[in-house]
Amino acid sequence: MKHEILDKLLNRHQKHKTVQRLNNLLNNISPTDDKKLTEIYSNAIPLLEDCIWNNHITNTTLTDYQKLFQEYETHIQSSEDTDSRYNFIIAIPVADRPQHLNACLQSILTLCKLYQYGGTSNGVYRKISILVADDSQHQKNINKNRQIVQSFIRQGLDVIYFGEQQQKEILSSIDTEKARNITGTSNPDKFYHKGASITRNITYLKLLKMQSDHEPCLFYFIDSDQEFQVNIQTENGSKEFYAINYFYHLNKIFSQSNTSVLTGKVVGDPPVSPAVMAGTFVDDVIYFIQQIAELKPEHSCQFHDDFENGTGDAAYHDMADLFGFETPSKSCIYHCTLNNAHKNIDCLNHFFTKLNKFFDGEHPTRKSYYQYENLSASIKPARTIYTGNYIFKPDNLKYFIPFASLKLRMAGPVLGRIIKAELGDQFISANLPMLHKRTIDKTGQSEFRPGVNHVNNSVDLSGEFIRQFFGDVMLFSIIELTEMGYPKKELSLNVISETINKNFLSMKSKYLIKQHELSDKVSILKSITNNTDHWWNLKTELPQGIINLKTFILNIENNFAKDASIYKAINTHKTVNAYTNKIADAIASYRNDLSYWQTVLSTRKPFV
Repeated sequence: MKHEILDKLLNRHQKHKTVQRLNNLLNNISPTDDKKLTEIYSNAIPLLEDCIWNNHITNTTLTDYQKLFQEYETHIQSSEDTDSRYNFIIAIPVADRPQHLNACLQSILTLCKLYQYGGTSNGVYRKISILVADDSQHQKNINKNRQIVQSFIRQGLDVIYFGEQQQKEILSSIDTEKARNITGTSNPDKFYHKGASITRNITYLKLLKMQSDHEPCLFYFIDSDQEFQVNIQTENGSKEFYAINYFYHLNKIFSQSNTSVLTGKVVGDPPVSPAVMAGTFVDDVIYFIQQIAELKPEHSCQFHDDFENGTGDAAYHDMADLFGFETPSKSCIYHCTLNNAHKNIDCLNHFFTKLNKFFDGEHPTRKSYYQYENLSASIKPARTIYTGNYIFKPDNLKYFIPFASLKLRMAGPVLGRIIKAELGDQFISANLPMLHKRTIDKTGQSEFRPGVNHVNNSVDLSGEFIRQFFGDVMLFSIIELTEMGYPKKELSLNVISETINKNFLSMKSKYLIKQHELSDKVSILKSITNNTDHWWNLKTELPQGIINLKTFILNIENNFAKDASIYKAINTHKTVNAYTNKIADAIASYRNDLSYWQTVLSTRKPFV
């Protein structure tokens, strides 16, 4: 039957009045009326999504949902009409993360297999291309990345490797001195770890070359530590699903609206630095150890009940209020992820094996989980770009990642404020999150994370902290400057510098308040841990979990205590002046950078 799955799902949910109407239309259309059938699919899909999610998604309903799209794609490919939907070019910057890259590409391949967007030609998915932009340092990882790319080419993905040689080649066609704030200073002897922002901007030049004059395309930037999946919280942790047909939904949004740039979010691990999550995590560790101290270690685990924390957006962030979110009013309980019969002491040991993952960006008690929302209802005006999940039309290559050479965090929010000031309602967000995985299972650490240094059991976050702190200064300065008309309006260096210095003092005050609060929390945690009356201190040997906890406390103190080097840096005039002056110069130069970039984009001759 030509529309067997569609018919099956409409019949299954026929109590829904609109579904009944579509069912009647389906039963009465002509077998050759392709346009009418396409229209029925388009109207049925969001209704069936609502029905499936409102009745709690299962493997069976998800499989039927995926088969519905396979049937829909078969219908489109068999139709006499040309498939004029958008092609997608997915750009993946990667630096020394071959295992992450492999998982990311595998998720794209799986998504293509399950939903079949655009179909295949000679065994290759027609409408999906992937550009892997390699910024790795180590030759072994460069070799692995090349091998991974070749492996997925053999499996039907159209993947292009964009490495050092190819990047240098494309940079040779522009004036790198004029573009130094965009693409960095070209150092042939150290052409690696240039930073995600610089790598993205160089990738823009390659995308300019790849776009077609004949077929509509969208550029889709993601991070290598993300996958095209979502997670749902369960009693024993979470379950991951290929539950979203990203390409179908994005094509529909861009085709049926004036959308020019769209950003999604992430679920799973937070998209922010551990430098701004220590307070909330220590809160939760205190809450857990207070609870387990009152329990019998040999009794059955008591941490599987009430698994919905009910935390909102940015619940992991120590300064969520800065971004318009509510600050969580209570600690979050840890939900044990062990299966089978086990004891409280097993739970403690297992939880505390995860503690040092925090320094690589995990937050074991405050992960984000996917919440279904009808996609049309989820669309909102945006103000922040999630650089690991944003999509745009080729005309918006003009919006390079600003101030890339500074290598600060918050590049996405900064870019978002600039885009919002210029595009208005053409810049939107939608509920199309990707699954974010900071660490790999084998080591419990990120393969590579700039600014986070591990030496044995010690962790140094100073580089990450500086990137975050001055990134925040840059962001909130840009927010003020855009309210003054920047970047369309030229502002004096004096106005820019005054704005930056004001925001530096404000941000410094906020960070120091959080430092003092964290110091008090660590004192409480140490007191509970070392209390000689608690059961773990009555044992002949300390449980491994408590040993891990002590290491965690030591690393928190080394990084966030009153005399920690990261706080000395923001109190040192030399460091502060160096960063604030660089930020001021970069902001003042943006209009010139933008002018040169537009010249590069308008003269495509070097890229033909």
